[in-house]
Amino acid sequence: MGNSVQQIQIKEQLLIINGGFMIEILTRLCWPILKLFETNEEPANYKKSHRVALNILGALFILLSLGSVWVANSSDELGSLLSVVVFFCIGIVSSIVGAFGSNAAVSKIWGTK
Repeated sequence: MGNSVQQIQIKEQLLIINGGFMIEILTRLCWPILKLFETNEEPANYKKSHRVALNILGALFILLSLGSVWVANSSDELGSLLSVVVFFCIGIVSSIVGAFGSNAAVSKIWGTK
C-alpha cells in the first residue's frame, strides 16, 4: 500500500515539474507580447480577480472573433474580416497576459497602479 502511494506522489511531482517546464517554454514563446506589459515594479493594487477577469475577457473576445468569422463568411465582404482580426488579437493578448504574465503585467493591462 505504501509503495503505491509513493508512486502516485512521484507521478504528481513529475507532472508539476513537466507542467512548469511547459509554462516556461510558452512564456518564452509569448515574450514579444509579454514584454510590452511587464514592469519591474511590484503592483500595490493587484488582485487575483483581475487575472481571472482578464482570462474570461480573452476567452469572450476569441469567441466573438469566431462569431465574426461566421458573419463575415455569410456576408462575403472582405472588410468584415477587420473585426475578426481585431477581436482575435485582443483575445489572444488578453489570454497570454492573463495566463503567463506577471502580477505587474496584469495590473498594467487593467491600468491599475
